[in-house]
Amino acid sequence: MAKTKKKKAPGKNQGRCKQCTGLCCRYFALPIETPEDPDDYDDIRWYLSHTQTQVFVEDGDWYLNVLNPCIYLGPDNRCLNYEKRPKICRTYKTDNCELTSDDYGYELHFTSDKQMEEYMKIKFGPKVFERYDAQKRKKAKSKSKRKTR
Repeated sequence: MAKTKKKKAPGKNQGRCKQCTGLCCRYFALPIETPEDPDDYDDIRWYLSHTQTQVFVEDGDWYLNVLNPCIYLGPDNRCLNYEKRPKICRTYKTDNCELTSDDYGYELHFTSDKQMEEYMKIKFGPKVFERYDAQKRKKAKSKSKRKTR
């Protein structure tokens, strides 16, 4: 009698993979230096002035989140480059993927420059931007002096 191979039991995430919408392939997050002073926070405000960007803090670490899908994400949410996908994709575990966990546990999450502006006012006081206005007035004044000479 011929031996038949036993079928492997489906993995616990196999069903989840079929439901996947490729959320993890629609952004990338890069660590950024922890801001320390108003100028550092103002730089982050600049990041947030660009479309499709967010900044979040997780476990004390700051990240720039760029909402930009992978060029290999197919219309069926499957990888079109699966056999040659980068290491970061090959080693990704689905245990805590976006499909299985909707609680990111962010300590802070900024989706606009206005949110960062409000945070800066809370952190450094309501007059945090006055020094920028003073610098602007000083530059304008020195330019006008040069023109009148």
